[in-house]
Amino acid sequence: MKKVAFYTLGCKLNYSETSTIGRIFQERGFEKVEFTEKPDIYVINTCSVTDNADKKCRKIVKEALKHSPNAFITIVGCYAQLKPKEISEIPGVDAVLGAAEKFQLVDILETFEKKDKAEVFASPISEANTFHNSYSFGDRTRTFLKVQDGCDYSCSFCTIPMARGNSRSDSIANVVASAEEIAASGVKEIVLTGVNTGDFGLQNGKRVESFYELVQELDKIEGINRFRISSVEPNLLKDEIIEFVAQSSRFMPHFHVPLQSGSNKILKLMRRRYQRELYADRVDKIKALMPHCCIGVDVIVGFPGETEEDFLETYEFLNNLDVSYLHVFPYSERDNTLAPEMSGKVSNKERNRRADMLRILSEKKKRHFYEQNMGREFRVLFEDDVKDGIMEGWTENYVRVAVKYDPVLVNETKHVRLTGINSNGLAEAEETYQEILQH
Repeated sequence: MKKVAFYTLGCKLNYSETSTIGRIFQERGFEKVEFTEKPDIYVINTCSVTDNADKKCRKIVKEALKHSPNAFITIVGCYAQLKPKEISEIPGVDAVLGAAEKFQLVDILETFEKKDKAEVFASPISEANTFHNSYSFGDRTRTFLKVQDGCDYSCSFCTIPMARGNSRSDSIANVVASAEEIAASGVKEIVLTGVNTGDFGLQNGKRVESFYELVQELDKIEGINRFRISSVEPNLLKDEIIEFVAQSSRFMPHFHVPLQSGSNKILKLMRRRYQRELYADRVDKIKALMPHCCIGVDVIVGFPGETEEDFLETYEFLNNLDVSYLHVFPYSERDNTLAPEMSGKVSNKERNRRADMLRILSEKKKRHFYEQNMGREFRVLFEDDVKDGIMEGWTENYVRVAVKYDPVLVNETKHVRLTGINSNGLAEAEETYQEILQH
């Protein structure tokens, strides 16, 4: 029995796909092991969002060879689709598979015999037109369930359409069936993932269902206590979805809505499909119905043409917006996109300075959000990660809670009342938690 280990870079979608590929290996008689357990095969699932993809991929390959010098190393994922030849030249790499091939890698590679040079199996992205059902399992308390793949948008900074192909979705019936399988395994929370999750419903280029219809059906499933919606474009986050989440006991009051810039000038250069006024309207709508809802924001700084005035416009927009945390990215040049050819390049030093300013703002936003929730009662789903006798979990609205470890609480939801914030910035609920155990 050959041993196989996996490493995942990037988003929740990648984690769901890595887990599914892992199950394919296990079904074929392979033993799944940890990265350091001298496997015969490594599968590294890559990301292409930033220009660090090459550096990260090389480092992981190097580390893999330290643990198992004769292992067969396979690279899949977005970076593998975009630059297969470049990856094949990394010392130690044996095979590179593109988007259309990654789920067939066991059949394609079969014996996993090392050759004199790396083999590349990467079709044109137009051939990645099939939806492959994927969900993570056994890796953590929550499961990431893929409902959509690819993207038909053409943002000027993004390579995802070239790495994953056109937008396509699973059917509602298949998603529900997967959710029921997950529920039967004992998992309590499902995170719905996709490249452009709100664009759910496209099959063979035609819209046959909608994301709103999907959440309505998932809300009926017994056995899953919680659903979370991962990133949704503001122009696709319709009133009906917000209103449905507000009245649902299963869909959590937590949205992650990419903004990218608070300057309409920059949004236009990015070829985003909305302006800041729409974004502010979406936040207002959410907060009107769910005052304690958590809202996360993606922001890119240092985009070509972004002046200091444009950046400060973004900063002030976010500072005045009732959001809970920011994911901040310094702009990164990507081959075959429009942005690198634009005028007004911002230096890397300046990009990093702006990113640091927004990260400090994010910490303030998060702290303020946590403070707003002190004294309130929640149900916390506890996870099995334990460090120094402390276990952690999430409230419905995504507040991270730390309590003294109790093995009985792993993958269980318990009522707690938030009492304070510890030195690590996590919410405390220990006093109420002890009272609940006693009664």
